[in-house]
Amino acid sequence: MASAFTTLINRPFASWSQDKRQLWATILLTAVFAIYPLLTDDDSNIDTIANAMSYATLALGLNIVVGFAGLLDLGYAAFFAIGAYYYGIFTAYQIMPPWSEAWAPLAYVGLVEKINQGGPDLVHFTLSFWLALPTGALVAGFFGVLFGAPTLKLRGDYLAIVTLGFGEIVPILARNMESVTNGAAGLNGVKGPTIPAIKAFGFDGYSFGVAATPYYYVGMVLVAILVFSSIRLRDSRIGRAWMAVREDETAASAMGINLRNFKLLAFAIGASFSGFTGVFFVSKLQVATPEMFNFSVSSMLIVMVVLGGMGSVWGVVLGAGLLQLLQTWILPQTTNVLHDIGHAIGSDILIAADLVQWTQMFFGIIIVVMMLFRRDGLIPATRTQPKLEMEEQQADVKRGGFVNVDRIEKWNPGTGNALEIKDVTVRFGGLVALNKVNLTVPAGGVIAVIGPNGSGKSTLFNAITGLVPAEGSIKFEGMELIGLRPDEVLEKGVARTFQNIRLFPKLTVLENVLIGQHCRLKTLPFGAIFRPPAAKAEEAGALRKALDIIGLFGNRLTPRANHMVAGLSYANRRRVEVSRALASRPRILLLDEPTAGMNPNETLELAEQIGELNAMGLTILIIEHKLDVVTRLANRVTVLDHGDVIAEGTANEVQRNEEVLTAYLGRAHRAKIEAQDAAAKENANG
Repeated sequence: MASAFTTLINRPFASWSQDKRQLWATILLTAVFAIYPLLTDDDSNIDTIANAMSYATLALGLNIVVGFAGLLDLGYAAFFAIGAYYYGIFTAYQIMPPWSEAWAPLAYVGLVEKINQGGPDLVHFTLSFWLALPTGALVAGFFGVLFGAPTLKLRGDYLAIVTLGFGEIVPILARNMESVTNGAAGLNGVKGPTIPAIKAFGFDGYSFGVAATPYYYVGMVLVAILVFSSIRLRDSRIGRAWMAVREDETAASAMGINLRNFKLLAFAIGASFSGFTGVFFVSKLQVATPEMFNFSVSSMLIVMVVLGGMGSVWGVVLGAGLLQLLQTWILPQTTNVLHDIGHAIGSDILIAADLVQWTQMFFGIIIVVMMLFRRDGLIPATRTQPKLEMEEQQADVKRGGFVNVDRIEKWNPGTGNALEIKDVTVRFGGLVALNKVNLTVPAGGVIAVIGPNGSGKSTLFNAITGLVPAEGSIKFEGMELIGLRPDEVLEKGVARTFQNIRLFPKLTVLENVLIGQHCRLKTLPFGAIFRPPAAKAEEAGALRKALDIIGLFGNRLTPRANHMVAGLSYANRRRVEVSRALASRPRILLLDEPTAGMNPNETLELAEQIGELNAMGLTILIIEHKLDVVTRLANRVTVLDHGDVIAEGTANEVQRNEEVLTAYLGRAHRAKIEAQDAAAKENANG
């Protein structure tokens, strides 16, 4: 019945694109909220919605940290308090230093005023609400970086515990710094917003006072600003980087994302949203006390994000509205109903019941229910995947390499050696994973690394790309790589895939490939939000290049560009990983068992595509267990066993090496080689 009703509602708009439907839904929703105060005289309802808007802006900020970047912050209310106390301190009559003429310039611009309370002249701070909004965001953002810096290497539970500690520190400081914050009594007499007079237009100014309606409209504007900013950030280079960090930090760093900078950026922007809201909230209440910013606020915000959908901009706004409705109307009204029933049946338990006191319990129930039955929230962040037509679902194995290869710029491999590895040793405690390994990859060549499981092949790739510390020297085009972070290695032109596929499963094929271009793009938060022409052009170019790279695999990936990679076949996920690496425009490509899990036909197809990349000038270092692929592609082969190089040469040579046969290829391959040699000898004699 519900689905039929939804179909009936959607039928008139079926021809509209999803973006167009969302745009008009947003316009309609905005219009409804804009006219609501004009249709009611109930100031309490208007005030309740204004409070809900405050919590919506807070939830949007927490969504940056938790939903986008995946950093569990249990002390988020600390930044709310910082913004509130920042404005309160500079408008209340708490800090009043002696007046001197040094204050005159600030008095001239309206930031302070001289007052007298029966003694010497004093300074009263008069920071404008409109100036406090952006500066409060900056102050809170600074503390976001300050608090975030010590947590950079922490994940999961450890990160949550540390942020919980920060969340407790700020209210304690507010309670004990009585000379600044007035302690537990709080700051009273915080100045409400005013609109200054404009005499030229006959406007005498306006003071908000305690009326709810002006705050309602300011709250609407703040929600609109932060929703707009969140969506713009989400759909940009910045948002993709955050979501990559959330999904897989190792893969994110290998794709050129500086983990330190982008984690700090998430903390800073999330905190600035909270500081922004703190200024608004304290100006509305005109009082600030430590109890307003305790852990219950942080936990409530977490519930809002989980309820609405982590990473979902509109979801967290909905979650904030529903929880505010629960606290201010549903629980109080239900309590009144229980009291009426209690009086009717003579039950002292029902008469004494107060569900408002059980608010935190209901929050816990909501978390449990959402985790059990709807983990993605009421409005999931993941978008609807387009359905594939019948011909798009079928893909035949094709020989001859890539499709539309002319759309991809060729490489200039240069001359000499692209990669020189000398005496590289990697230790994990007492275990030597690589022991003085030497390897040279000529520019424009294909070098294969083979060996038994545990021989150190993937460790070698990890050492090259900065994922594990190493001794010795690894030079790419003359530049030393040891000591560089993984993102710095990628910037130099060294890209890789992983033995165990490390894509970003909750992102689409297109988003994964766009992340591969991260280090080649330059858009910063300002450009991501305001989209100047340069930022628009860069994003359009990145999108075009990503689609061209996806198009190399033809019908395998192109119809699935907007599908989540988690739903792809294993072989297609391998193709996406290769596409993502190619998107970084590398000068050497490290492929770690790229054909693993593929059937013989798919293996042959991908091998020919790798060969075509090399023919286009791309230098390749490949780890592979399938010897037919190695024989087809590699100019030379290096064999590892227990971290040592045991053989080097052409594929033919190493297959006949006694040590390689013993350590890796085994009796069956020895028999195969002996049979081939015998047949060749017989043919020569015949």
